[in-house]
Amino acid sequence: MILHGSSRAAILFVSIAMKITLLVIGKTSNVALATGIDDYMSRLRHYGSVEIVTIGDLKNTRNMSVDEQKQAEGVKLLATINSGDRVVLLDERGDEYSSVEFAARFQRRMASGCRRLVFVIGGPYGFSPDVYARADAQLSMSRMTFNHEMIRLIFIEQLYRAFTILNHEPYHHE
Repeated sequence: MILHGSSRAAILFVSIAMKITLLVIGKTSNVALATGIDDYMSRLRHYGSVEIVTIGDLKNTRNMSVDEQKQAEGVKLLATINSGDRVVLLDERGDEYSSVEFAARFQRRMASGCRRLVFVIGGPYGFSPDVYARADAQLSMSRMTFNHEMIRLIFIEQLYRAFTILNHEPYHHE
């Protein structure tokens, strides 16, 4: 939702009517990263409904092939996604955007009328073909490789940055 006054000096405030979910496999065990995630999650609550949903790690993965692990994680992920959700996979082969470009695309998603936008961070081997088939888009945070816990913090910070960009708040410098 965008509220604005008739004058150019009016303050723009962007908040969300839809729910934003970050769907992840496994808990964040690194205390420093968990603290950073908690900090940005508390900042994001100012803008609307943002949540992190954690799917439990698979057990006995030593006895599973990579494809079996991706398939088992995929079943768990897909069980959490609703039919009307818009799904964006955080994937190294996804589209890359600057922070400003991401904010603009995010604003278009908010205006599209979807009830829940789900960003998904998969397990260490990526996603199963079924999860790729369900996705509406793929987003790459960088061509570099980061562990899954770091990507959580990086993505949550970028989501917060997108809101500050859209609201012309001083957090983002360009």
